[in-house]
Amino acid sequence: MQQNVRVTAWVRGKVQQVGFRWWTRARALEIGLTGYASNLGDGRVQVVAEGDRADCEQLLALLRGPDTPGRVTGVTEIWGAPGAGYPTFEIR
Repeated sequence: MQQNVRVTAWVRGKVQQVGFRWWTRARALEIGLTGYASNLGDGRVQVVAEGDRADCEQLLALLRGPDTPGRVTGVTEIWGAPGAGYPTFEIR
């Protein structure tokens, strides 16, 4: 049985102005997740994804992997229950 969850991740490193949000959106849509990726004022990117826990874990693995645009130096995440839901995965 699939259990939907929400993961909020903060990605540190050189992740702004390198196509990171667009890359994240493409991966999330391929996996079947909804949510968004947003630049933060301190240089990080915040990623909020909702879907099956295994799918969210797959996205986190990709965010930490070697194929991201830019240079990721760390990813911090928190898990929670899904909210009202998102229609798709968007860039904010």
